[in-house]
Amino acid sequence: MVGIGRTVATPTLPAPPSAAPADRWKVAQVSASATIADAIQNLDLSSLQIVLVTTPDGRLVGTVTDGDIRRGLLRGLGLASPVEAIVHREPLVVPPHLGRETALRLMQANQVSQLPVVDDNRQLVGLHVLSQLLETELRPNLMVVMAGGEGQRLRPQTETCPKPMLPISGKPILAHIVDRARREGIVNFVFAVRYLGNMIEDYFGDGASHNVKIDYLHENSPLGTAGALSLLRPRPQAPFLVSNGDVLTDVRYGEVLDFHVRHRAMATMAVRLHEWQNPFGVVRTSGVDIVGFEEKPITRSHINAGVYVLEPEALDDLGPGERCDMPTLFGRLLARGCRTIAYPMHEPWLDVGSLGDLRRAQEGAVADTEKDNIRQ
Repeated sequence: MVGIGRTVATPTLPAPPSAAPADRWKVAQVSASATIADAIQNLDLSSLQIVLVTTPDGRLVGTVTDGDIRRGLLRGLGLASPVEAIVHREPLVVPPHLGRETALRLMQANQVSQLPVVDDNRQLVGLHVLSQLLETELRPNLMVVMAGGEGQRLRPQTETCPKPMLPISGKPILAHIVDRARREGIVNFVFAVRYLGNMIEDYFGDGASHNVKIDYLHENSPLGTAGALSLLRPRPQAPFLVSNGDVLTDVRYGEVLDFHVRHRAMATMAVRLHEWQNPFGVVRTSGVDIVGFEEKPITRSHINAGVYVLEPEALDDLGPGERCDMPTLFGRLLARGCRTIAYPMHEPWLDVGSLGDLRRAQEGAVADTEKDNIRQ
């Protein structure tokens, strides 16, 4: 049971996909003084289809695959020949901070199945394996969706339907959020509900129909975009996602989580570049003197995209049942010296806050927001 919500049954979730241990790449290492026979034995041992040839201090010399071995033997090399004779010394490598999704796209673009991870000193620190990246990794992190707003600017559509339940492409906005997160391996949800919340609970139930687990948190009065988090019981034990219930986006929730953890932040806010073009020519002055002109200048700024990651300790800055918005919470954390960071979004995004936005979303215009980023 969460907060003052009802108790819901826990659906049977799919078992996490079987995957190689995260440190199996260490088994795939051989020294530069090894033989081709050692490389063959290593391929059988690791089952990763690659041998990582390293110096004694762990720096990557290069890689060896089954194809490299076969080509070497065809050239007349023997099993006792040094592995250095067949090593590929300039493999594609990536830095440790590269996200999972970016690594996957890079591997697919270059048609490689393994991608060594090295630091600035070429020290081997990991290995991306295509077959593992293609699997959906279930994440233990909770996702809280703020779904209690009344949607005043969307009336009359929201007079009998809560804003997160407005249909887009045949299903509610909230279902799009859940399905997108589920594809990122997120299966544990809490919906913070208030206005017409019974409609949300009746539609989603315990989440089994979406192959996730959903619990509910009820606000007796409007608590803002952060205040409802003070009612979370039990408190999350790991970084957790928060999303407004009216945000349609193709953002990779898993990458936002990884970005937050990698930067050791207390709170992360997804932001999006917003451009506004002044419809008038601007005159620059110094006193009464004209010093220049700018014809319809464009102002650029980052706006809050309504997606966040918080550490459990961030909840210490919320009073029980106190109304609080996310910018206020971030300000409190910043004031006490906590690290708060911005995750720059470039994916299609739309905040369904007005009738015009709703029409654009229902017409399938979410993907076109990338082309229509300059708003008059």
